[in-house]
Amino acid sequence: MTNDSASSTTSTLYRGGAVYNPVDPHATAMVVKDGQIAWIGSEAAAARHEDSVDTVVDLDGAMVTPAFVDAHIHTSGTGLALRGVDLSVVRSLDEALTKIEDAARKRLGRPVYAHSWDEDSWRSEQRPPTAQELDRATYGSVVYVPRVDGHSAAISSALAAASGARDLPGWNDSGLVTREAHHAARDAFSDSISPTDRRADIDAALMAAAAAGIGLVHENAGPHLSSAQDLADVLAAGERGDGPQVVGYWAELVEDEAQAREMAALHGVRGLAGDLNVDGSIGSRTASLRAPYADWHDAGEGHGSGHRGNAYLTVDQVRDHVAACSLAGVQAGFHVIGDAGAETVIQGLQAAARMIGVARVVAARHRLEHLEMMDAEGIRALVELGVTASVQPAFDAAWGGPHGMYAARLGPDRVAGMNRFATMAAAGLSMAFGSDSPVTPFAPWQAIRAAAFHHEPSHRIDAESAFRAHTRGGWRVAGIDDRGYLDLGQPASFAVWSLDTDSRPGATGLPDLSPGVTLPTNLRTVIRGRTVFDRGALT
Repeated sequence: MTNDSASSTTSTLYRGGAVYNPVDPHATAMVVKDGQIAWIGSEAAAARHEDSVDTVVDLDGAMVTPAFVDAHIHTSGTGLALRGVDLSVVRSLDEALTKIEDAARKRLGRPVYAHSWDEDSWRSEQRPPTAQELDRATYGSVVYVPRVDGHSAAISSALAAASGARDLPGWNDSGLVTREAHHAARDAFSDSISPTDRRADIDAALMAAAAAGIGLVHENAGPHLSSAQDLADVLAAGERGDGPQVVGYWAELVEDEAQAREMAALHGVRGLAGDLNVDGSIGSRTASLRAPYADWHDAGEGHGSGHRGNAYLTVDQVRDHVAACSLAGVQAGFHVIGDAGAETVIQGLQAAARMIGVARVVAARHRLEHLEMMDAEGIRALVELGVTASVQPAFDAAWGGPHGMYAARLGPDRVAGMNRFATMAAAGLSMAFGSDSPVTPFAPWQAIRAAAFHHEPSHRIDAESAFRAHTRGGWRVAGIDDRGYLDLGQPASFAVWSLDTDSRPGATGLPDLSPGVTLPTNLRTVIRGRTVFDRGALT
């Protein structure tokens, strides 16, 4: 993944714009040669390079930035979502069922994938579809309908029978599945996708990332998320050089150093991390909480009040996994959202540090995904252990605030303490930004805006810090410290952005990202000197 040999053998001068380069905030031009940045400077100096390059590109006021890094995606799942039935746009249960029925007719009995429903955004009947409703809408087809957070799904009777979900924990007679029942349903549906279609999904997802100005993605794979072959195909696609690069993670527990080394080598991954779930999600009411969900009595699950979510791992399991990976020099990490889940993972990390020494844990540079309910004390503990936070600001933009889904699930008091980006930054906790695509789309500027204009003002960080978390921070969390910025000798991995007049770069060198201001539009993405996306607007 870090091999920069996949580069162009030509040279190009980009001039007449703004080059985001903190060393020279007035830079307007850049030369790319043999896949690397050969020069950055002023417009006046650019004229001296015109005769020595193969191509001159007029930026016409456009802005050049390092390519973004998305530190948490599910590649084939994103591609599947791109060709599936998108329920994020529907506003009622009836509308959702109509779209599913239309898809079933077009697919002539083949399995139907309809994703990203969010019952909290529906005008009426704020509940998922039942198995019986899916059966009627699709004439008995296999149907898999995951919620927007991916931690629960509605499934048809045919998929319930094929997967054996009815006999597993997490089954509900309505056809809503969580936990092991959801894993079985997801696995059974995934098995119905041909290798050819799956590889096409991977390519479509990576091209969508490139179109969003992303040059590196972190693939979060693992049992019940994808397959070993799927991960291998994603990593191979990242090496081709015609799209974003890929860092791979495999989410499977290990118990000792030898097993950690073998598993990381087997899958060719940076770490045994990513969506190795300590708990679930708030939207599906599976995140592990210290206090009960505020709206469980409205969930229609028949379990009464007092539900605190699901704890998938113990402190001892976290400890043993972290210790094994640390000794093997392999990055470990976990998916953790709820405050009780955060407590479990911190206690496990601290127990591992007592077992093998703090220095070895810190040296392995472990990571945690999401960290939405981490308090200030927990953040300080993570800093002491050298952990990086892989976070998704779009979650707060979509579901935060006093009237959002999080407030409905947790109550107004708890929601005010979520996604503490400012506390993380002030404590010195390294951050990397991602989308968790297909949970939220590839949209780096929107994520930076979400962090800079968090619903809770005290949790906001400045746009420059957010930008670094979405560029250099994504390389650093993978243990690569010398990437993610524009400078001489760096790989030429960058994006070119068209800006509206009202969003021109200010003193920080970044565009105005205030709510209501038009965000930058990507014109071109170049990765290691190769153009992998081009809107056709540059001459």
